[in-house]
Amino acid sequence: MPQMTFPPAAPLEQLAAALDAGATTSRALIETALERIAADGGNGAHAFCDVDTEGARRQADAQDALRRAGVKLSPLAGLPVSIKDLFDVAGQPTRAGSRVLADATPASSDAPAVARLRRAGAVLIGRTNMSEFAFSGLGLNPWHGTPRSPWRTDADTPRVAGGSSSGAAASVAQGMAVAGLGSDTGGSLRIPAAFCGLTGFKPTARRIPTAGMVPLSTTLDTAGAIAPSVACCALLDRVLAAQANGDAAMPHWPRATLDGARLAVLSHAVTDGMDATVGAAWDAALARLSRAGAHLVPLRLPVLDTLPSINRYGFSPIEAYAAHRARLPSQADRYDPRVLARIRHGEAASAADYLDLLAARADAIAQARAALAGFDAFLMPTVPIVPPAIDALQADAAHFAATNALVLRNPSIVNFLDGCAVSLPCTPAGEAPVGISVAGLALADARVLGIAQAMEVALHQ
Repeated sequence: MPQMTFPPAAPLEQLAAALDAGATTSRALIETALERIAADGGNGAHAFCDVDTEGARRQADAQDALRRAGVKLSPLAGLPVSIKDLFDVAGQPTRAGSRVLADATPASSDAPAVARLRRAGAVLIGRTNMSEFAFSGLGLNPWHGTPRSPWRTDADTPRVAGGSSSGAAASVAQGMAVAGLGSDTGGSLRIPAAFCGLTGFKPTARRIPTAGMVPLSTTLDTAGAIAPSVACCALLDRVLAAQANGDAAMPHWPRATLDGARLAVLSHAVTDGMDATVGAAWDAALARLSRAGAHLVPLRLPVLDTLPSINRYGFSPIEAYAAHRARLPSQADRYDPRVLARIRHGEAASAADYLDLLAARADAIAQARAALAGFDAFLMPTVPIVPPAIDALQADAAHFAATNALVLRNPSIVNFLDGCAVSLPCTPAGEAPVGISVAGLALADARVLGIAQAMEVALHQ
């Protein structure tokens, strides 16, 4: 039996082609992934909350049998995919990275996003770790440990993988899965993608169901994926959005190259606090895009100046408090204190504050739509810093809070404006990971993915 393995972050299309050619089997790919998860000294123990070892083997064997019979459900068929511990998987408890839900009853059915992956033939290998209740952009978890970025400056300084989909990114970066299902409320797919040298796509929220997913903010929550490339994210998006599961081709893009593309480069707020490494990578990336024919236009988006005051409370604290308030009198001591503080921030908001927030969001979206008319997409650094050290964040609550706010600042703009965005790496493998964000407003997903694919080529030529 063929036993070809796969390198970490191998493109999905490469693995699908190897399966089609008989160069490997799903079972062989799953065994490789399981070995990496279980490796001594590896990241698997922190990246995963639960590993469905025997279930994954049964799924892989079933896909191999189907393939031998001439049946291929989709390009994902037989490939190992990780599931964030926020989504229901039939027969498994959903704990959202928290000991508050330690006694959760196993789910009776798959969340729609999980069901669509299963129907496409993906092998669900395990549940990935995360910031408790998805309420942090850094990925610290005191109960399951903190997943690490594959990049570090020295062996003694492990760095965060980013949150809240921290385990999803770690699983893909280190070859424990070929893609990770995650969520994004304020950057929870794109931040870990940026910190782990991967690609993350936050689709327009309404395109993929969030039923069967533990909510953080019912207004902003989005389901999506982290994967090795734009093409991989596009394939996963088509499956998750129930669009042509069996079609391996990229969707039709309005623009195949950057030549003549009008890209707004946000020119204030999003670069505040940017470290030297990200600044150099950002400048170099813009220069490459310009040489590739993109028309880059600096743009001051006035609505960015008002977002801090608009989000005095914010949707996530208000809606999270509403979801958790019944538990807090008896279980507050079971929460991560960093998460509990953010949940309690929503307690003081009144109904009038919430209605004001809804109205302000609608006005901000209208302002952004007017300002961005005529542009194909808008660009900004995904996050303005390289992955911070885990120990420093754990040791200092004030440092954690300030850093968390900084990494969430840029990507959360897209969620608030009801947009879609891709974060893709703009530095070579082995260097400090830096992500560049290409974004659009609601339902511009195909255009944003197309431009991101062209940018991916330009940035790595």
